[in-house]
Amino acid sequence: QVQVVESGGGLVQAGGSLRLSCAASGSVFSIDEMAWYRQAPGKQRELVAAIRSGVTPTLLDSVKGRFAIARDNAKNTVYLQMNSLKPEDTAVYYCKVKVQWGSESDDYWGQGTQVTVSS
Repeated sequence: QVQVVESGGGLVQAGGSLRLSCAASGSVFSIDEMAWYRQAPGKQRELVAAIRSGVTPTLLDSVKGRFAIARDNAKNTVYLQMNSLKPEDTAVYYCKVKVQWGSESDDYWGQGTQVTVSS
């Protein structure tokens, strides 16, 4: 069993910053990819940022230069630093952890954390 817990969401004014954290715990043998997705009301869930060891992180075009993803392997934790936030960044942010089980893998999702950016 793997638990994924996000934290750090909240309400912020446009131009402000937030830092999201996501920690995986439980039967975590080997974590491959850790990623952040977001879903705004009435829209599909989209990939915001993803990170794998030894690979250049992936960032959604609209957040490049404003957001950064980082990972602490010792803590099985991934962070999303969000700067220069815009109202269009408002969404529920979800963390996804891909756990490797030998030659197989499973994805585990957190419950989501709300980010609201006011104009």
